[in-house]
Amino acid sequence: MEKGVKLILLTLAIGLGTFIQILDTSIANVALPYIAGNLNVSADQGTWVITSFAASNAIVLPLTGWLSDYFGRVRLFVWSVLLFALASFICGLSTSLSMLVFFRVIQGAVAGALIPLSQSLLIISTPQEHQGVALGFWSMIVIVAPVLGPIVGGYITETYSWPWIFYINVPIGLFSASVTWYILKNRDSKIVRNPIDWLGLFLLTVGVGSMQIMLDKGKDLDWFESNVIIALTIVSVISLIYFSIWTYYQKFPIVDFSFYKNRNFALGSLAVTLGFMIYFGSTVTIPLWLQTQQNYTAYWAGLAVAPIGIASFLFSPFIGKHMHRIDLRYLGILSFLLFACGFFYQANFTPQISLRVVMLARLFQGFGILFFFLPLIQLSLGDIPQERLASATGLYHFIRILVGSGFGTSLSIELWTRREIFHHARLAETINDYMPDITQFYRSLMHQNHFSREVINNLLDRQVEQQAFMLSTNDLSWLGAWLLLLMIPLVLLCKKVKPTQEIGAGQHH
Repeated sequence: MEKGVKLILLTLAIGLGTFIQILDTSIANVALPYIAGNLNVSADQGTWVITSFAASNAIVLPLTGWLSDYFGRVRLFVWSVLLFALASFICGLSTSLSMLVFFRVIQGAVAGALIPLSQSLLIISTPQEHQGVALGFWSMIVIVAPVLGPIVGGYITETYSWPWIFYINVPIGLFSASVTWYILKNRDSKIVRNPIDWLGLFLLTVGVGSMQIMLDKGKDLDWFESNVIIALTIVSVISLIYFSIWTYYQKFPIVDFSFYKNRNFALGSLAVTLGFMIYFGSTVTIPLWLQTQQNYTAYWAGLAVAPIGIASFLFSPFIGKHMHRIDLRYLGILSFLLFACGFFYQANFTPQISLRVVMLARLFQGFGILFFFLPLIQLSLGDIPQERLASATGLYHFIRILVGSGFGTSLSIELWTRREIFHHARLAETINDYMPDITQFYRSLMHQNHFSREVINNLLDRQVEQQAFMLSTNDLSWLGAWLLLLMIPLVLLCKKVKPTQEIGAGQHH
């Protein structure tokens, strides 16, 4: 086990390796208009920069356990970070969209194992008394990086140029890989090279890749009105069902689903996935509402939602250090209560809302996130033996990211749009020429500003649309708050994890 300065350096290096990967999932979003303009493609075509990374990343994520057995945990982490830095550099040099998308696929694939690997490497290389602090630092990175992405991306693209959102990964990646290899090169995991299940690998790649593209492109193609989306859905469902059946009977499966026999793993991963679905849904729709309806720039919209990471940034290591003193189930319940209160507060926004109030709501939700992520990971993975930890964390984060953030983002945007249509229709029904306020509105604009009736109709419709989007945003906040409260029983049904029991300390069952 590492101690002192070496331990601090190692924790920082592993954390930064994870940081650049998570940052890259959101940093490119705000740079899309610049990338599309610079490469002479439409904004719609430019979204493949996001989709390509997400799809290849999602495919590799559940393979983490098998890959770490095949190459060794330390070697896999170091090479993943180095290849990620190299792919990032070439992404910045891209001169066409096809070149950029190709290297984004490679970038996403080599980064797929970084989140679960970083978690398991921290656990095996940290003394038990410091594990909580190290994991607290790690969870802070996982929470803060997606929040910083749009802010950093917005600043870099406006101040410098879009290739620099990729170039910044290079020095960080080199530092992370070199420090990790220097400290852990003689402590790699045992290499186990079982026969490769090529059919299982093919089915997983097709199933997950199709699902991720379907989720990313669904809104642009009008969901199931599009034959492309229908085809992707059918291919994905058939592939994943066949993959599940095929894997169940394999002696050496590439993804081990037997973890779901563990009650805490099953319930904990369900709670975290649903919680992340609500969290990511809000993280996408609030900035979208601020930009489209409240005239915020991408940078200021990112800044408005950023306070959700402040509590985690300040207190995650402290929570990690002391959470073993309290029943983890109670911390999970506290997180859902705080999170729900933050959403109830957010559900009362109006179009006249100030930046300060938006930031205050997100700050309050941040305390829910603080108690949410790390205690529930500890609760879910507390019974898993150390040698199986890479497989368990890979599967755990695969479900969380694919369903929680991927499906959650698509579902929340679709709900947000559909509720706006509903509220727009209801509000429009209540407006007629015989209402005194409407009569006064038309009269003042016609006589004082000399506007035509058509122009006034458009202005009124814009007002109705703004109110409808506001009501739709509040609807999603109410829904999120009640769902978070309804998830509390999932945590109560988990078995109590012993206060002294650390992740990876579980025994063979």
